Amino acid sequence: MQDEIQSYFQIAVHFAFIIALGGYFILNMQWYSYRIERVFLHHKKYQWHLVFLLLPIAAYYTVNKYFWIFLFFGYFPIFVIWYRKLDKKLIFTARVKRYFFFLISLTAIEQMICFNSCEYYGVITPLILAYFLSMLSEYLFFYYYKANAKAKLKSMPNLKIVAITASFGKTSIKNFLFQLVSSNFNAYKTPKSVNTEIGLIADINKNLPKDCELYIAEAGAREKHDILKIARLLEHDYAILGSVGEQHIEYFKTLDRIKATKREILVSPKMKKGFVHESAGIKAPLLDVFGENADIKIKNIISTLDGVSWDIVENEKTIHLSCSLIGGFNAVNITAAFLCARELGVDEAELVRKVKLLKPIEHRMQKIEAGGKIIIDDSFNGNLEGMLEAIRIASEYKGRKIIVTPGIVESNEESNATLAKRINEVFDLAIITSDVNDTTLSKYIDVGRRKRVFNKQGMEKMLSVETHSGDLILFANDAPSFI
Repeated sequence: MQDEIQSYFQIAVHFAFIIALGGYFILNMQWYSYRIERVFLHHKKYQWHLVFLLLPIAAYYTVNKYFWIFLFFGYFPIFVIWYRKLDKKLIFTARVKRYFFFLISLTAIEQMICFNSCEYYGVITPLILAYFLSMLSEYLFFYYYKANAKAKLKSMPNLKIVAITASFGKTSIKNFLFQLVSSNFNAYKTPKSVNTEIGLIADINKNLPKDCELYIAEAGAREKHDILKIARLLEHDYAILGSVGEQHIEYFKTLDRIKATKREILVSPKMKKGFVHESAGIKAPLLDVFGENADIKIKNIISTLDGVSWDIVENEKTIHLSCSLIGGFNAVNITAAFLCARELGVDEAELVRKVKLLKPIEHRMQKIEAGGKIIIDDSFNGNLEGMLEAIRIASEYKGRKIIVTPGIVESNEESNATLAKRINEVFDLAIITSDVNDTTLSKYIDVGRRKRVFNKQGMEKMLSVETHSGDLILFANDAPSFI
């Protein structure tokens, strides 16, 4: 009897451990867009794999029947404390629920087949099989929903589609274009930062109104042909290719690969016109190229804490634009939206007036005044050019200046060194929010003007203590706790 109770107890421990490992695995998969190679080859904190995956499995196989002591008094308490501190917790989507269904079912089947003997060799098997079954089911669902999305688009013959991509600024361009055309069209834009093929498929099926006249879609990429897949899905009428740079260089390895991937936005068989920033390095029929030295020139940019103004020079004609948004890079993003809106038929004089009324995009050079402090929320900007522009604008402020930043997360040491040197010149205090670039930033920022925080609660506490009325606070890039 005692042996039977012990056997059932070991089975329960076995079950609990597999579910905990599965929870850690699927959480990481969700963070990294369900790309297993990114989870294991591009993770920002490999020590978490050691603590929550490798060491527990090693302990399971070495301490055998006493493993429950480690599980309940070591692993679970640490896991719970760690999970509670995460900014991005597991979202129980249909995909996640299917994964847990496969994992629990496979573990139960395994136990029925081999009873408690599975506890010594059956930890990895359910995890691997659940992953492959989950991927197979998602593959089948994906192609089913993709076919539905394409059918829905084809059933809307009067629909015009604008596809937008860039290394940085694509979400801003999308929102600016929507503001410029929304009174002229029954327009709909992809929500927030939805910009993957699977995200667009879900958006089309669930959210795109049947009476929509203009669909403004954002296209992002982590690897070659990501944008090509989106172009083949949308078969868009107009394309905007904004500024191209070294954002996500860790995935693409070279700037040429980034440019080649971004240019995939131009392959739509139905494309009538494309608007391309000069940094993309391409000229072709049906393309209007804009930039400082392009055919359509962006000149005389004046950017301060009060707003930005600039000129568009085209065929010896000058169009003066201005708005209350801050950041010189917004001149590029708004110009892209302006040119596309004009091509769609919106009157040029009307567009000039609308540009003046543009509203800031949340978390992108968003100026907020609270408690006597000036806050510039640029937490969704993670590229060197944009961050340096934010710092330049902050440098004009006469009072005390504080920056909160993890540095540039998906870039190289050289870019972070450049950023750190400029931070050191401008800010009285730099609050570093991630250990990803901590070594590089600390090397170039004086010890007396930098502090390190390890979680959101620590950052909020430090800001309450270290900042006062009259200070300017710049949030430059975001640092989720899993980085």
